[in-house]
Amino acid sequence: MSYFLRRTENNLWHGKFSTFPDDLVTHAVSTRLGGVSKPPFDSLNLALHVGDDPKDVLFNRKKFVKSLGFNISDIVTPNQVHGDNIFRVDENFRGCGCVNYADSISETDSLITNTPNLPLMLCFADCVPIFFVDVENCAVGLAHGGWKGTLKKIAAKTLLKMNEEFGTQPKDCLIGIAPSIGSCCYQVGDEVIKKCKSAFPNHDELLIERDGKIFLDLWRANVIQLLEVGVPEENIDVAGKCTCCEDSWYFSYRAAQKKDRDRTGRIAAVIALKSLT
Repeated sequence: MSYFLRRTENNLWHGKFSTFPDDLVTHAVSTRLGGVSKPPFDSLNLALHVGDDPKDVLFNRKKFVKSLGFNISDIVTPNQVHGDNIFRVDENFRGCGCVNYADSISETDSLITNTPNLPLMLCFADCVPIFFVDVENCAVGLAHGGWKGTLKKIAAKTLLKMNEEFGTQPKDCLIGIAPSIGSCCYQVGDEVIKKCKSAFPNHDELLIERDGKIFLDLWRANVIQLLEVGVPEENIDVAGKCTCCEDSWYFSYRAAQKKDRDRTGRIAAVIALKSLT
């Protein structure tokens, strides 16, 4: 496991994977610390669609994106719908969704690009952020793997789409599975259990029984589907940080529910290729 947190000069924290080459990509996972949003979005909420004051969200976005060396007008972000649509973006999509949620890439849960200095950003509160770095063809991707997306195998489909668009080979791709809800906390019901057994018929280990309750291992489900399309296991790095357990660091919808709250903020995952010139 190579995931770690690094404090920045402007009093933010970047979650990073040391396996990703610094000369090829800029990337980070945000925490909930260092922003201006009020409860229940306190404090570095980066999502415009959860009911937070848009002025606070834009302040937070500018601060976080600046800490990565970008302007807010650079980022590309989608309208996430827990699906398996994958969208290739290029220079023509720079700024989509950066300050107005209505301008986001429509109904998409995974973005891929080979355009340098074009930061992809997705938002999360327990769902799984999945980073993709193709070190040979210089391309990156970022996917949103909630239970629906994970069982639709969005991680595997993202890699196959990168192969189609950029020639990405699984053996050349580095994967980072960032902080998200762990099997320690992710209790699921009959609908999810049934769909998990259908999507992964030979992997009963994904459903863990404790005290008469069933918990789903989203991290392993994403690893399995990547192995199935040829990614070497040593290329897949799982952060191993549960957002529900560590909700003082990360936004967690499940943790908010336990505190009788129906809303919370979102962390963000960001990745961009560096210019090769």
